Amino acid sequence: MKLHNKILLGLVGGAAAGVASKLMLGQSPELMWVVDKVATPIGQVFLRMLFMIVVPLIFGSVTLGVASLGDLSRIGRIGGKAMGFFLITTAAAATIGLTLVNVIGPGKSIAPEVRTQLLAEYAGEATARVGAGATFGVETFVNIVPRNPVDSAARGDMLGLIFFSLIFGVALTQLSKEKAQPILAVLEGLVEVVTRIIGYAMRLAPYGVAGLIFGVTVRFGAEVLQSLAMYVVTVLAGLALQLFGVTGLLARFLAGIPYGTFFSKCRSLMVTAFSTSSSNASLPENIRTAEEQFGVPREIASFVLPLGATMNMNGTALFEGMTVLFLAQVFGVELSLTSQIIVVVMSVITAIGAAGVPGGSIPLLVLILETVGVPGEGIALILGVDRILDMSRTVPNVMGDQLTAVVVARSEGATLKLAE
Repeated sequence: MKLHNKILLGLVGGAAAGVASKLMLGQSPELMWVVDKVATPIGQVFLRMLFMIVVPLIFGSVTLGVASLGDLSRIGRIGGKAMGFFLITTAAAATIGLTLVNVIGPGKSIAPEVRTQLLAEYAGEATARVGAGATFGVETFVNIVPRNPVDSAARGDMLGLIFFSLIFGVALTQLSKEKAQPILAVLEGLVEVVTRIIGYAMRLAPYGVAGLIFGVTVRFGAEVLQSLAMYVVTVLAGLALQLFGVTGLLARFLAGIPYGTFFSKCRSLMVTAFSTSSSNASLPENIRTAEEQFGVPREIASFVLPLGATMNMNGTALFEGMTVLFLAQVFGVELSLTSQIIVVVMSVITAIGAAGVPGGSIPLLVLILETVGVPGEGIALILGVDRILDMSRTVPNVMGDQLTAVVVARSEGATLKLAE
């Protein structure tokens, strides 16, 4: 059986087992012991193996990608194309989200007593998120330049690590071939070793995915889902429209990849993204898919995809925009057209700053809420269903990165596999 089919089987099997266990046993101590001591540890081992290689993968691949591009004008051209495409698709996603919420109005269907119950149930977690807060301004751009790249890597600051890797790669292009070659050889060896470790991690994927989804389905409160059903359905519809409408059609018309082929070749990537809820954890599989399935040149994939994992968050921007308007409807806050445009802009900007890890967008979502006059504590209403939405919005995030890589590669004259 092919790996993507094994992963899909693990996903479906884990979800089915979780739903059945919850229906039969409820929140029994025995079932929670299985979740805490068996399913979650298996899933965490898989996740940790993926996160373990993100730092060396980003440093090695970005530096090598920049050095391989060689010409500084080409680096700037490819980087400019990627960033421009990131902004366009992210803005489209946020606009789709706001349009759907305005048309459907899911916040108007939440009963006051349900709102009170949800606020009380998740108040503690919401207070912690609001307290942690998020800042976004000039200091955010200053912090892109790390004082200590090793410290940035240890703290999971991928923007700082990417900046250092970019500068390191640019500096390598300025050295003579004799001086640069030993360093390039080490970087090539590093990437090869990391690629081998990715293979080890992906062997665990079917079991890790099953463990992760089992834990989610067992803990997932059906009552909360029922209360927020209209909101959840609206968000999922928006994510599906972005993924299968915008992303799929752009792949067809801008990259020349047949619609069905694009998604069939990304099956393993989409399942990995859904199960890990992390663009960073999905990065190894994203790079592998671009190079092996679509023939994207390594220097382009290694340059564009790490940038995308940190800065291109289509699904996150859509989710943030929809959630802000949903909570505004719940609390009776009327947002004018100008305020909604501000929400779109802030969703695009903060999506760039969102950490590519599970739940990384929530602190920045609080920032947008408070900017437009919606109580930040309102996120308590959606925390109960955020995990399943986090898993769902990660898929358009990583598929948007993949789309950008193939479009940029095509625009640079690369011959893609399966391109018409």
